[in-house]
Amino acid sequence: MPRIKLKTIIYAEIQVVFDLSRSIDLHKISTAQTQEEAIAGKTSGLLELNESVTWRAKHLGITQTLTSKLTEFNSPGYFADEMVDGAFKRFKHEHYFSKLGEKVEMTDIFDYISPFGILGKIADFLFLEKYMENLLIKRNQVIKDFAETEKWKMVLAQKP
Repeated sequence: MPRIKLKTIIYAEIQVVFDLSRSIDLHKISTAQTQEEAIAGKTSGLLELNESVTWRAKHLGITQTLTSKLTEFNSPGYFADEMVDGAFKRFKHEHYFSKLGEKVEMTDIFDYISPFGILGKIADFLFLEKYMENLLIKRNQVIKDFAETEKWKMVLAQKP
């Protein structure tokens, strides 16, 4: 079972980073390369505890749908989302936020199990784990960019 752990340092307020990380609108921006769109459940704004969103995106040349639910929530330090339905056998994405002086340390832990048994394990080894890590790195860079500039106001101004 692959486990991806990333740390990103962001010079911003912890609440801004936390909210950007659970923003459906920012997620759409950060995944433009996969044409990701929210098609069911909550489709814009900030995900709250027990809310879900269904995404449609093109990954590795295949259009897929995936539904995830925010299952744990402790603002502004932690939240977790888990797959309810989709291509993986299972995934859990944990998000941790710690204030370190003028900056925030954002830690992602992404655990997943690929489908198809041994074939899924081979795919993880050959390309899938790196592909998922690169998606998360790109997403975190967008969060950092928005949080460290005035761009965050465009996204979080839609906050209900």
